Amino acid sequence: MIGLIEEFSLSTSLPWQVIAVRLLFATGLGGVLGFEREIAERPAGLRTHMMIALAAAVFAVIALEIIAMPAFSDDQIRTDPLRLVEAITAGVAFLAAGSILMRRGKVQGLTTGAGMWLAGACGLSAGLGLWPVALLSCLLGGLVLALVRRLETRVMPKPSERSVERSIKQSGDSGDGG
Repeated sequence: MIGLIEEFSLSTSLPWQVIAVRLLFATGLGGVLGFEREIAERPAGLRTHMMIALAAAVFAVIALEIIAMPAFSDDQIRTDPLRLVEAITAGVAFLAAGSILMRRGKVQGLTTGAGMWLAGACGLSAGLGLWPVALLSCLLGGLVLALVRRLETRVMPKPSERSVERSIKQSGDSGDGG
């Protein structure tokens, strides 16, 4: 029983309050990015983006804790922080690729996939305690998702609207014979 108590009373190198704030922050940032996707009724919305950011932050905290563990302080054990970035990027890319679909000759889900990828990066930044990077990337991503969408719909008509405009012009050109 004492061994079990010792197992669950392991201390971490980071205070638990810091870990909690990092995980909460990452989850919130993922929510900011997923909110627009939710409003746009995309398959990967609020909860998906929150979970991706949280998972990335958890992996980042785990990596920091592994590096600080005495069991991994041996000279023969090499730590490479880029492996963490590669692993999270690969995992999120797998999820993001699943959100990209081809329907009726039209690619859908690219923005959602990119948002998921950014949510992973925000989570990784928050998990590592890189608050300015996490916050700025989330804010910029949110602006791109929300404001640029409005700009696109006002400035550039959708492909279906363009084809309707083209067919109206073509029928007007050939209809009067003159």
